[in-house]
Amino acid sequence: MQNSVLENPNSSEGLMDIRTSGNVYLNLPPASLVEQSLERSEGFLTSTGALMADTGKFTGRSPQDRFIVLDYKTRESVWWGDINIPFDSDKFDLLEQKMMYFLSEKDLFVRDAFAGADENHRLKLRVYNTLAWHNLFCHNMFLRPGKEELENFVPDFKIICAPDFEANPETDGTKNPNFAILNLSKRTILIGGTAYAGEMKKGIFSVLNFLLPHDKGILSMHCSANIGKKGDTAIFFGLSGTGKTTLSADPNRNLIGDDEHGWTDNTVFNFEGGCYAKVVDLSREKEPEIWDAIKFGSIVENTRFIPGTREVDYSNIEVTQNTRTAYPIHYIPNAQKPSIGGIPKNIFFLTADAFGVIPPISRLNKSQAMYHFISGYTAKVAGTEMGVTEPKLTFSACFGAAFLPLHPTAYAQLFGEKMEKHEVNVWLINTGWTGGPYGVGSRMKLPYTRAMITAALENKLDQVSFIKHEVFGFEVPQSCEGVPSEILNPKSTWKNPDDYTIQAKKLAIAFVDNFKKFESFANQDIMNGAPEIC
Repeated sequence: MQNSVLENPNSSEGLMDIRTSGNVYLNLPPASLVEQSLERSEGFLTSTGALMADTGKFTGRSPQDRFIVLDYKTRESVWWGDINIPFDSDKFDLLEQKMMYFLSEKDLFVRDAFAGADENHRLKLRVYNTLAWHNLFCHNMFLRPGKEELENFVPDFKIICAPDFEANPETDGTKNPNFAILNLSKRTILIGGTAYAGEMKKGIFSVLNFLLPHDKGILSMHCSANIGKKGDTAIFFGLSGTGKTTLSADPNRNLIGDDEHGWTDNTVFNFEGGCYAKVVDLSREKEPEIWDAIKFGSIVENTRFIPGTREVDYSNIEVTQNTRTAYPIHYIPNAQKPSIGGIPKNIFFLTADAFGVIPPISRLNKSQAMYHFISGYTAKVAGTEMGVTEPKLTFSACFGAAFLPLHPTAYAQLFGEKMEKHEVNVWLINTGWTGGPYGVGSRMKLPYTRAMITAALENKLDQVSFIKHEVFGFEVPQSCEGVPSEILNPKSTWKNPDDYTIQAKKLAIAFVDNFKKFESFANQDIMNGAPEIC
């Protein structure tokens, strides 16, 4: 049975094992990888048994150092620009040879894994790491093949990650010594000069974002997903820091996945086998599922101990605000097995609105849903990317432009087709600020957000009255169980209502200005979802 989304899945061309005089550790279990990490001084054991490790200089992705090889396969299909930066094919080959020489005397940790819970659309991976804890990260984050599946395992794609190997920008074609380069023809990702483990998982996400829509007509999504007891699937779109992981980890629903999914004609399936959650200010009271998942086999990144103990101080941000944990999805008690659900009944767009304008929950019609999907508005949360120290206004197409090799129109068209085919409720959720902009107002309380999402999932909002937002036009409920009514209308939380209207129009203008680059393909149905700025 062919499980690959790539051409020639049985070809070994470009997928030969790396030759090294060092030790090669193949598919070590978590306990062995933890032992190796401790022996190599890569980290420390915490009081819960989790492994604490640092990512070094880079505590987040480095978007401007991520490239895609420009060749026959990508020339006409990739959305080239500031996000997808072209890299010369010959330069890639030379850089790969330099990495092979660098690795020829190194110990290597090798892992075979899957990306994609749906067997009909999964990618078979082989990952090469110089760090044991990176290999544990891959064990946690990718899907773990069974013993029989590992027999005669032939990978479709390989990742080579060597943080200690740095490129020479003057001769190698990179911008800096660190790099992450995707070669879709050679089915290889090269990562060097950075120990931020998230580059590996996001590299494969980008690969699937090319292959699934381009070759299969499957919508790849930067989202979390869960499923209710009655089989109703919910999808949560949003960039890192907007609450995808937190809000999908619902004790009353089964978790399908927290970050990356595909939407076929009849399923929603997780790409991954684990969760990569932010842990800044984590507490058991606020996020018990994530708290309890941080145990032996899990990883915590860039955290620090409470002095004199081995207890993690989650309030400590001396390294970065982008502290994270990586754990297998089955560490969540109510994880869906396998990580597959049906067609979604409710879709939530999550935004951390730094202006305090967007209501905490709004209902979108089809035009508004398409418009906001293409816009992908949020604020970049501090620490998620290098150089971001406070929330910053941004628009990210399809809530994941940084990982979209194809033009956003390709994903938007698929999204529109699925909305047309399946009747779904689309909600816009503001997990950001209320009572004023960042620095004046306060962050939306998590219990309120949970209560609003629960009400939407349980159809309780069908019985309440709605009003039209004065600028953005979407429908705002006037009551919700467990939420103070004044919270629902953001204008009423501001000291001066006129200041709110001014701020709302400023944000609307930003939406319109951003959308100008999409107007050439957007039909009238989509444009009807734009805010009113007159």
